[in-house]
Amino acid sequence: MTVPQSPFAALMDITPRPPVVFADGQGSWLYDTQGNRYLDLIQGWAVTCLGHSPAPVVKALAEQGARLISCSPAYHNEQSVRLAGALTRASGMDQVFFANSGAEANEGAIKLARRWGEKNRGGAYEIVTMDNGFHGRTLATMSASGKPAWKTLFEPKVPGFPKVPIGDLGAVEAAITDRTVAVMLEPIQGEAGVIPAGVDYLKALHELTAKRGILLILDEIQTGMGRTGTLFACEQAGIVPDIMTLGKGLGGGVPLAALLARREVSCFEYGDQGGTFNGNALMCAVGSAVLAEITAPGFLERVQTASDRLWKGLEALSGRHGFGAVRGQGLLLALDLKKPVGPEIVAEALADGLLLNAPRPDSLRFMPALTIADAEIDQALAMLDAVCRRVA
Repeated sequence: MTVPQSPFAALMDITPRPPVVFADGQGSWLYDTQGNRYLDLIQGWAVTCLGHSPAPVVKALAEQGARLISCSPAYHNEQSVRLAGALTRASGMDQVFFANSGAEANEGAIKLARRWGEKNRGGAYEIVTMDNGFHGRTLATMSASGKPAWKTLFEPKVPGFPKVPIGDLGAVEAAITDRTVAVMLEPIQGEAGVIPAGVDYLKALHELTAKRGILLILDEIQTGMGRTGTLFACEQAGIVPDIMTLGKGLGGGVPLAALLARREVSCFEYGDQGGTFNGNALMCAVGSAVLAEITAPGFLERVQTASDRLWKGLEALSGRHGFGAVRGQGLLLALDLKKPVGPEIVAEALADGLLLNAPRPDSLRFMPALTIADAEIDQALAMLDAVCRRVA
C-alpha cells in the first residue's frame, strides 16, 4: 500500500509549522487556501510594515518590473542611487550598501568593522555583543548573537564576539581591549522577548565607544523603518551610530536590507564586498515606495497613537488574567505572561484566526502592520482575551 506523501514533504523541515497554507493577504489580514481569514499581528516578523500587498508596494513592483528588474552590480541603477540618497538624508549617515536580508547586512557590518580595525586600530577585530542578542543566521551573525541555544551549534564558531549583559555599561567597558573594534547591539532585543536597551544606555554607549576610539554598530533590522514610532529607534536617544543595519520593514515584504555607515568608517576596498542581487532596481524601487509612505506627514504620529491603544489594551488584559508588564516601543511590544503558556496561547489563537508570536514561553510579541486600524486592534484584543480565558 502506498502511503500518501505530505504536501509539505518537499520543504526542508526547519521549524514547526501548522498545516495552514496562506494564499492571499490584504492589510492586517491573511487568507488560507480554505478561505479562512486570520488577523495578523506578526506580519512576517515586522517585515510587511505597510500590511500585506499594500498598494504602494504593488505599484512599485509593477512599474519597475516593466522597466528594469536587475542589472549587474558592476553598474549603477537609477533606483539604488535614489534609495541610497534618501536613506542617507533620513539617517544622517553617509553611505549605503544594499543587501538581500538583515543577516547579510549584519554580516557586512561585521566585515566593515573588521576592515576598519585592520586599517585604523592595529588589526583589532573583536566586536562586543550582547547576551540574548540576535543578528541573523549566517555563521558569523550566529556567532555574534547571544542566543543560549546556539552556544554549541555549528561549531567551530567565528571567533571574536565577547558577550556582555545588555544594560551593563561596566561590563562593556571591562570587555574592551586592544583587540576590540566595535560594540554591536539591537536598540530593542526582539527575539529575546522585546527587551529595550534603554535611551540612557544607548547614549552612554555612544559616549563610551567614542571615548575609547571604537565603533558603535546598531542593528535596527527589527526596530527601524518606523517600527518604534520614529524612523529609527536611535533617534529617541539622539545619537547617530558609526554603522547601522536595516532590513525587514525596509522592503515592506520584499528581500531588501541595507548597511549604512559614516564616511570615515566606510573603508571597503574593491572586491571586499558585493553580491549578485544586491541593490537591484526592482527591490530598491519598493524600498523607496516604503520609505516615502513611512515619512509622509502624520504616518509616524499614527504609529504612536496605535501603539498607545494596543499598550493600554494589553495592560487591561494583563490585569484581568494576572499577567505581567507590557514592554517595548511603538508597534514592537511584548506582554509578560509570568508563566510558560505562550505556545499554548499562540496555538489557540491560530485556531480562532489570530496570528501571534511567543519569542519565549512566558512572553507574547506583537508586531502588527504600522497601518493597523483601531478597530483591528480592538478586535485582536477581544480575540486574545477570549483565548486567555480558555487557557487560564
